[in-house]
Amino acid sequence: MPGKRAFLNRIHFIVALIALLTAGSLIHTSTVLADEKTPATKTKQADQDKDLAEKNPFPNRPKAPSLDGGTEWLNTSGEITLKDLRGKVVLIDFWTYCCINCMHVLPDLAYLEAKYPNELVVIGCHSAKFDNEKETENIRRAIQRYEIKHPVINDSNMTVWRKYGVRAWPSMVLIDPEGNYCGHLSGEGNRELLDKVLERVIAYHRAKGTLDETPVHFELEAARLKQTPLKFPGKLLADEPHQRLFISDSNHNRIVITSLDGKLIDVIGSGQIGKQDGDYKTASFDHPQGMALVGNTLYVADTENHMIRTVDLDKKQVSTLAGTGEQARYRSPGGKLRESALNSPWALAEINGVLYICMAGPHQIWQHKLGSDDISVYAGSGREDITNGPLDTSAFAQTSDIAVDGDVFYVVDSEGSAVRKVDTKKKSVTTVAGTSDLERGRSLFEFGDKDGIGNQARLQHPLGVLYDNGRLFVADTYNHKLKTIDLKTNEVKSFLGTGKDGNAL
Repeated sequence: MPGKRAFLNRIHFIVALIALLTAGSLIHTSTVLADEKTPATKTKQADQDKDLAEKNPFPNRPKAPSLDGGTEWLNTSGEITLKDLRGKVVLIDFWTYCCINCMHVLPDLAYLEAKYPNELVVIGCHSAKFDNEKETENIRRAIQRYEIKHPVINDSNMTVWRKYGVRAWPSMVLIDPEGNYCGHLSGEGNRELLDKVLERVIAYHRAKGTLDETPVHFELEAARLKQTPLKFPGKLLADEPHQRLFISDSNHNRIVITSLDGKLIDVIGSGQIGKQDGDYKTASFDHPQGMALVGNTLYVADTENHMIRTVDLDKKQVSTLAGTGEQARYRSPGGKLRESALNSPWALAEINGVLYICMAGPHQIWQHKLGSDDISVYAGSGREDITNGPLDTSAFAQTSDIAVDGDVFYVVDSEGSAVRKVDTKKKSVTTVAGTSDLERGRSLFEFGDKDGIGNQARLQHPLGVLYDNGRLFVADTYNHKLKTIDLKTNEVKSFLGTGKDGNAL
């Protein structure tokens, strides 16, 4: 059965990975393969074939299930079969575009695609978590936003997911050039592991003559994108006293400043991906998101650089406040500002001289006392869930935006489709809208489009929140609505939007 097969394949894959990472199996590879290319007699050829077979990192594997069953193929001109890919190493990435862990895998895939351009083909299998993610056009926009350069299947009915016995996002399935299913690996942070495996599989099949290194090209969705002044802007900050807007022009890797009626004032950043400090024209970002304005200093969540940047609006200078430029791979407690790796900072807010940070990667809220040299976890155990209680035992699910009301701030937990309240005086976390404290992370899968009070209301992957005079305005993103929450009663009401995407006013 699929479940049992997936379990056994995973064990086999992990055992093979461990074996491949031992010193001997890698150090001698080049010498052995060089010898195997030497012309030989029939007897020697037979010995060589036997020797090659013994060195197959994934021997006696079953044929991989087909890729048919998806709704549509994207980022390519048409449907692709495993027969079409015979001779290539194939890596299937099972993902869903809402998921921060899936986002973290994409740079690893891009690295591997660049390193093995003629040997490896990555296929994205988009098996949606949320209803909104099943729509082909939404996946197309996600492909464009994430700058994905490999084919993607819309597996809206999870047909391919079930064929391969996948149980979690993200998961990687490896198929060798002969179409054999090698196994799968779940989670993020596996770049080096996959690189070592690919290196060995490619070397083996190149020596055997079963590797096809003919270049392949795909018709990418990026070609459909029109040139626009903004490109997938992520966050917006209004500075009413100075009549200006700060716009995270995320896919242009810059911050745009305009007047409240949209007239351009200035642009912060060169537009190139990077982490360079300096003046507005030379500084660089990597897909920035949330911002906070304190005096004349703009704080920026430089999300894909995993850094917090500052902008001196008087001197027009960009500096790095926190982060090493590398993603934190474990549940870091924090430390010195420039020595502590961060993990996808997404939104920022300041209360009483403390900068609070929605750290989407580890599902936490972090803090930095302005003027100090430290940054640390403020709330959240790091477990992905919707759990109320004291700061250290509470749980969040991909914190994505933050709004302030005095000593209290509100957070949208996008993966839990919930709005949370964090009281800095009481040191507690509660849920304002959506479910919480359900068994085994079930809150992560309780979503919908339903007005109501507190835990009776349903949202779908909200990404924005704003406080105003006793009410919250929530961007109920995957429902294509703006909703309000009366903070006296926790009543959630639809405010704007029909529930269908569009730009009508």
